[in-house]
Amino acid sequence: MSPSASSTRGAAAPRFAVVGNPENRRVAFFEEAVRAAGLPAARVVPWLQVLGGGAAFAPEETVRIDSPGENAEVERLLRGVDDPTRVEGSARWYAGFRTAVEEVSRAASAAGAGVLAAPGDLAALFDKRLCHARLAAAGVPVPPSPTSGPGAAEVRGWSDVRALMRGHRMPRVFVKLAHGSSASGVLAVETAGPGRVRAVTSVERDGEGRLFNSLRVRRYDTEREVGALVDALAPDGLHVERWLPKASQRGRAADLRVVVVGGRATHAVVRTSRSPMTNLHLGGARGDLDEVRAAVAAAGGSWREALAVCERAAACFPGTLCVGVDLLPTAGWRRFAVGEVNAFGDLLPRLTGLPGSGAEGLDTYGAQVAAVLERTRNHRAVTAS
Repeated sequence: MSPSASSTRGAAAPRFAVVGNPENRRVAFFEEAVRAAGLPAARVVPWLQVLGGGAAFAPEETVRIDSPGENAEVERLLRGVDDPTRVEGSARWYAGFRTAVEEVSRAASAAGAGVLAAPGDLAALFDKRLCHARLAAAGVPVPPSPTSGPGAAEVRGWSDVRALMRGHRMPRVFVKLAHGSSASGVLAVETAGPGRVRAVTSVERDGEGRLFNSLRVRRYDTEREVGALVDALAPDGLHVERWLPKASQRGRAADLRVVVVGGRATHAVVRTSRSPMTNLHLGGARGDLDEVRAAVAAAGGSWREALAVCERAAACFPGTLCVGVDLLPTAGWRRFAVGEVNAFGDLLPRLTGLPGSGAEGLDTYGAQVAAVLERTRNHRAVTAS
């Protein structure tokens, strides 16, 4: 990969349009990457404009669809809640987001523009049940789940979760909102005999029963409390999967976010935490990638194979240029499974590419711009021949 557009001289350089929230740092990072590549400035199409029916693109534009998050008015339109910290409304968000993405794709196609994320891919990426099933069907290692794939169980509340845990001999599970992101609505649940249940989660419930995302991970120690949370989350759809014991680094649970661009694993960050949720915004901290590679080698595993697992996961979404793969190392660092694949998993500021990835010296946004440039060069070379 190369950040330079010099090889496109003599022909029109790619022109980007970004569907995003103009004030958001994600958009700013991508605009900076486009400028650094010497390309024409990216044109921003606000999510509010798209949701108002105003998606419009120019011929031959390359359209990046970015996260609609972190904008209160966009959240209100998609989820129907006035407080963006509320948990409820993810099913409504999903329906609205899918409709909007399909409209973006139609408008782009009608104008002769191309999109960097296919609507069908995004529909699967934002439904954990569909995503898990697609990965499993492709042979990608994933935590066992009774709620994905053909004949999957419907989860209507805590009694269903309890029955699935017993029936599938899963004393420890993650219960996740089917359409949640950033650990919203995720509970790490464990049982130890009749009536002994506890859950770790960032969800808190107020006196009126409303659910909120908190930046503080908390523990609920009674089945009554855990059941009430699950029952409140269930109308938006739930996914249940086995809670795999993770490897640790310096006494903290560890996993990795691996960004795959154009089919290649380009960036990786280690996330560590004292809680089961390693998300950095929930108190997680970046770990040491060199230590991970050394631990994998010492255990007789293969770091290259770990990255290959991520690339196989990304290949399940062939119409999407970039995804962020949550890679779960099992205890001992020898084997890996994929926990989730994230459509907007590239927000890793100041992180440069892995050695040998072709993205050395580039952040995740620069790597995506470079991948589009490479794709453009290859297309022109084929056309010229």
